[in-house]
Amino acid sequence: MKKFTKVLSVVLAVVLTASMLVACGSANEAGGAASGTIVFATNPEFPPFEYITTNGVLGEYDGIDMAIAKKIGEDNGAEIKMESMEFDSLLVALQNGQIDAVIAGMTVTDERKEAVDFTTPYYTATQVMIVKEDSAIATAADMADKKIAVVQGYTGETCVSELGYPYEAFKKGTECVMELVNGKCDVVVIDSATAAKYVADNAGIKIVEDNSAFASEEYAIAVAKGNTELLNKLNASIEKLLADGTISTLAVQYSEADAE
Repeated sequence: MKKFTKVLSVVLAVVLTASMLVACGSANEAGGAASGTIVFATNPEFPPFEYITTNGVLGEYDGIDMAIAKKIGEDNGAEIKMESMEFDSLLVALQNGQIDAVIAGMTVTDERKEAVDFTTPYYTATQVMIVKEDSAIATAADMADKKIAVVQGYTGETCVSELGYPYEAFKKGTECVMELVNGKCDVVVIDSATAAKYVADNAGIKIVEDNSAFASEEYAIAVAKGNTELLNKLNASIEKLLADGTISTLAVQYSEADAE
């Protein structure tokens, strides 16, 4: 089991985008960042980081990551375009040159670092368990004989798999939570910030933490391997947003807000 200290705070990171970037084999070759446009991709199923609403900061997209992307565009005088994809398709699209960058509450892992380059992390969080208020689950070990729900491709799935427990994977966090609320599963393992949002929005459920079982994780923006120009520009912008407290403010704002 991995040891860690629970962290749900904004961490140091340096990130951003530029109005005129050229990423080899990337979306900018077809008129992306090089023409003053940065094409991001996300999976808008991860509140409060990204979700769809009627009036978002980037069209229909809203959340902490979407607000960060918008700030990045403003900092570089660039237009931001956001594409919606399944989480498992994000890095594939990046490697295929369909997009310039991925911003999706994505955890930096050694495996992912082999395929793409990451900016300095801009947020640190951990995995937690969501259970019914009357649940006897108090530690990760208590999940051994329970029905566990996770989001496919998310860090929670990896954590549960490493613990050796069987589970059912869903496409969306909302689907997992509805399984729990409707009594079809016993526990959901998901990111702490997102868990807080779901618990606030649904009566009868609570968060259970186990700092000895779940490692902390860092979120960062992914760019194509070797795209150092874009990487450096992103890092410079994120550094500003961290230094002036913008990301901390956004984290509080969106964690306390209600997604429509």
